[in-house]
Amino acid sequence: MSALPHPAYVYRAMTVGDLPAAHALSLELKWPHRLEDWAMLQRVSDGVVALDGERLIGTAFACPQGDYATIGLVIVSADYQGQGIGRRLMEKALAACQWRTPILNATLAGAPLYASQGFVEFGQVDQHQGLAQVPAQTDLPSGETCRVLSADDHVALVALANAASGLDRREVMRNLQMDCVVGIERDGQLRGFAVLRPFGRGRSIGPAVAENVDQAKHMLTELLAQVPDAFVRIDIPADCGIADWLEQAGLKHVDSVTQMAKGTPPQASADTLPFALITQALG
Repeated sequence: MSALPHPAYVYRAMTVGDLPAAHALSLELKWPHRLEDWAMLQRVSDGVVALDGERLIGTAFACPQGDYATIGLVIVSADYQGQGIGRRLMEKALAACQWRTPILNATLAGAPLYASQGFVEFGQVDQHQGLAQVPAQTDLPSGETCRVLSADDHVALVALANAASGLDRREVMRNLQMDCVVGIERDGQLRGFAVLRPFGRGRSIGPAVAENVDQAKHMLTELLAQVPDAFVRIDIPADCGIADWLEQAGLKHVDSVTQMAKGTPPQASADTLPFALITQALG
């Protein structure tokens, strides 16, 4: 039987002032998030914290993205495990979703809690990371070109991000810090894109969206060529078809999480596919 929530603990909305303590909590778990990564999530999400007096002991986020809300960074301090705090934080995060369908990426440890709250598995995400090696470039078919994108491409980029995720990515993409974005163009229209950005221990690639595997490999090669031998992380749908290729590029499979939804999960469009998430917390 799970413990009842402690009556003395306080649950309230997260503020900017909570970010250093929240970041320290994730460091205790050896999660790689920088303070800047927490700040970005706090800007685009409804966060909640659990407090024991002045001590921050737990966090959770719900990020509204159209008809869905992604739940992430559900953390409870190791000193406070087994007291029902995680369940209470999830209840608060679910309430913040309002009418939206909640989705999340569950660790092995967290999946039983989410299943008990009505979440059902719909996929798997594989985490790859390592010191980037630049693979041989994949040729594009005649009529397709790859170029660096600019602010002028933002509207088209968001449209593709929405199509590949089934989510409304406008606010998230507006707040995403990007080092470089490349895109595939055909017949004057953007067909795919991939983002290189700072995250955690080095760089992260994501989101990445394309019509097919060859487009995805071409764009990822362009980005990896900018950071040879740097630490790079990428979180991919397990069935997207580039896992072996990433291994050869030095980005080893180190972990997996389970995609879960409390309701009908989002669907990608038929011709725009996801090849990398933004983060596990944001989908």
